Amino acid sequence: MAAFLQWRKFVFFDKDTVKDPVDNGKDFVLPKGISACDSGRGHIIWLLTRSLQLTSFQAYKLRVTHLYQLKQHSILVSVGQDEHGINPLVKVWNLDKRDSGNPLCTRIFPAIPGNKPTEVSCLSVHENLNFMAIGFTDGSVVLTKGDITRDRHSKILTLHEGTCPVTGLAFRQVAKVTHLFVATLEKVHCYTLSIKEYPKIELDTHGCALQCSSLADPSQDSQFIVAGDECVYLYQPDERGPCFAFDGHKLLAHWHRGYLFLLIRDVKSPNKTGFGSRESFPSDKQLLTIYDLDNKFIAYSASFDDVIDVVAEWGSFYILTRDGKMFVLQEKDTQTKLEMLFKKNLFVMAINLAKSQHLDSDGLSEIFRQYGDHLYLKGDHDGAIQQYIRTIGKLEPSYVIRKFLDAQRIHNLTAYLQALHRQSLANADHTTLLLNCYTKLKDSSKLEEFIKSSESEVHFDVEIAIKVLRQAGYHSHAVFLAEKHMHHEWYLKIQLEDLKNYQEGLRYIGRLSFEQAESNMKRYGKTLMHHVPEGTTLLLKGLCTNYKPSVGSSVAANSEEFIPIFANNPRELKAFLEHMIKVDPSSPQGVYDTLLELRLQDWAHEQDPERKKVLQGEAVFLLRSDNTVFDKALVLCQMHNFKEGVLYLYEKGKLYQQIMHYHMQNEEYGKVVEACKHYGAQEGCLWEQALGYFARKEEDCKAYISEVLHHIDQNNLMPPLLVVQTLAHNSTATLSVIKDYLINKLQRESQQIEDDERKIRQYREETAHLRSEIQELKMSAKIFQKTKCNMCNSPLELPSVHFLCSHSFHQHCFESYAESEAECPTCTPENRKVMDMLRAQDQKRDLHDHFNRQLRGSNDGFSVVADYFGRGVFNKLTLVTDPPGSKTIGSLDVNLQRDVLIHTKRNS
Repeated sequence: MAAFLQWRKFVFFDKDTVKDPVDNGKDFVLPKGISACDSGRGHIIWLLTRSLQLTSFQAYKLRVTHLYQLKQHSILVSVGQDEHGINPLVKVWNLDKRDSGNPLCTRIFPAIPGNKPTEVSCLSVHENLNFMAIGFTDGSVVLTKGDITRDRHSKILTLHEGTCPVTGLAFRQVAKVTHLFVATLEKVHCYTLSIKEYPKIELDTHGCALQCSSLADPSQDSQFIVAGDECVYLYQPDERGPCFAFDGHKLLAHWHRGYLFLLIRDVKSPNKTGFGSRESFPSDKQLLTIYDLDNKFIAYSASFDDVIDVVAEWGSFYILTRDGKMFVLQEKDTQTKLEMLFKKNLFVMAINLAKSQHLDSDGLSEIFRQYGDHLYLKGDHDGAIQQYIRTIGKLEPSYVIRKFLDAQRIHNLTAYLQALHRQSLANADHTTLLLNCYTKLKDSSKLEEFIKSSESEVHFDVEIAIKVLRQAGYHSHAVFLAEKHMHHEWYLKIQLEDLKNYQEGLRYIGRLSFEQAESNMKRYGKTLMHHVPEGTTLLLKGLCTNYKPSVGSSVAANSEEFIPIFANNPRELKAFLEHMIKVDPSSPQGVYDTLLELRLQDWAHEQDPERKKVLQGEAVFLLRSDNTVFDKALVLCQMHNFKEGVLYLYEKGKLYQQIMHYHMQNEEYGKVVEACKHYGAQEGCLWEQALGYFARKEEDCKAYISEVLHHIDQNNLMPPLLVVQTLAHNSTATLSVIKDYLINKLQRESQQIEDDERKIRQYREETAHLRSEIQELKMSAKIFQKTKCNMCNSPLELPSVHFLCSHSFHQHCFESYAESEAECPTCTPENRKVMDMLRAQDQKRDLHDHFNRQLRGSNDGFSVVADYFGRGVFNKLTLVTDPPGSKTIGSLDVNLQRDVLIHTKRNS
């Protein structure tokens, strides 16, 4: 009784009297004489529909004692009497089928255990229609096995025998195992029907009255409920389960939709056995109580007058009383229940209720939040944070965090943030806040546990965590986190910038992938070179030649990109570059240029002649490798006054004038003349420049001037007047220096003049002869006296073809071989050559670019100009065939052109 009083009582149901739908305003009245009732398939037996339309049929001639409506089938099983005496009959009705307007009775058989007539006390039917159990007042239980709706497909056997009346039966089906619970006034048994021998277990030595047992649903593991006067017991098939101290004389026990319904007689009422028909008892006040066994509270409690039964149908509960009234209990919705609990601050009970009602996660989260707020206001911060933790994923974290920012509540805030990370719902700000909490609490153990947890346990922004730890001075923790999660940049930043552990940083880079190692060496290379020069140089050698990290194939970086790292370490730089060109001769040009600069610096500062010679050879070797950039190498050689390199590069770049100027600057007269001899064929102006150079010298350079003049004269490189003007600037150069040059030049010019005059006379004579022949062709008749064909060399026969060029042909020969009717086949090839020459000359008249190039490149510009004059570049070509005033070649007729060609051929 004490336990019962501790349960809180609520009004989670609304009670109403069922009204008659026909006569509005009046209570619905049940038929009189109800001796048994049940519900299911949308009916309350007597066949009362939801619209309260009452139908009935006569099932027995005398009376009905028991009814059982299956929940999954429209099958009704009844027990009653058609005759006086003890002669109970079992009838099975199919409510979906009709027989003369009544439900179809599919089976009738007598309910007699053995041969001894006895009254039926209880009835139960399995939902699979394969089992039916009937209990009797003599303690017997008859089991019908097989199809209960047909006689021929089932068999009847006596399952249980005893001396105490059977008061309750219930089938329990879990998976493929079927049990039958049997309750009597004194004992509780369980039979296993899925085993052939039907083994029996005695579960308890006290029983219950009629209608005081029921089977719970799966929420209570389908346990068998027995309501005794002192306690309510729950049974498993093999043992007794929990019990509840609900005392009072039980009149009725039902289990509906997760609730236990108990009807208890008023304690002031006289004791009754509760067995047999209750019609003989006077009407008394009875207390109906609805228990929620899961959540340990009373959902409803009210008094009624002489209840017949409590049935569940259409989502509500109906209470039938003997005075003909019917009450309905409608359950309040879940939200209304929760609000009632909230008002009483019963948050734990609200949570349990919400879970049992399968409330969604959003609804549960709201309960947790309200519970947390309640505890927070009460000052129970530890309890509040536990409730807030249960809202993670639904409630905005900032709602909770703001409440616990006070330094005194940092422990609670830490717990919440830890839970937030465990559920992978923390952002960067949450990670920062949690780590700051750890550092303020100086809780190194928790901090290590957090950062060393596996990714499956805790998820957080690693980069943010590293930043916070570094800022707080927890460098070792930050390094651990960076290495574990492969944040290479942060690991190196902390090792090199904070811990100054350069050797470890270098070792770490050496284990990275090629791309990572390359980028980090570019970033930290100068720092590492300053503190660990040898190790850094060694790593760079490997990185740029044959880098092999722990995983992957070998690759190589561009060595030129790492040269700036060696800015203050020339010795290491030189070793690095020499290693590169040795291992990889195809290294970038920048490598060779930088190494050349280093070697030239060493050469320039070296004092030992032998060593200086060796360094000179090394520098020249680099220049001859053709891997340096020409302009850069030339500048470097000039900066260090490296003569051998400068001259080599001038020659390589065909800068012959620069070679000579270099010797001129150093006043190496003999080298100047040698340069002219060596490169004068490629660049003729060298002799002219050499002459000007020596002419400007006030020293005695007669020997060099004479040698230069000799080469100029031999190759006709300068006009005599220009030679004289050039040497006029030298006060030491006398006429004797150029006497021989001038005499030779004048003699050759005189000889050339004579040759030209002779050719002029010859061309004039030939021109006059041509004019006379052309005139003769135009003015005189031509007599053809050829006797043979010029094609086949056979005697000419008519018809024949004759040309002015004195060639004659058979007509058939001419037609076979001639390319044109107007041209002589014999003269056509030569005529074509002449015409091609004329066209070529005409095309070249406008080739000014070609003329300019020839003029600039020629040693004798006058000859180039005279040649172009001769080709008619500066004048239109005119063929003189008549005295002045005649037409130009553009106006000559075709016959005259052919005459000219014929004459040319004949003179050839």
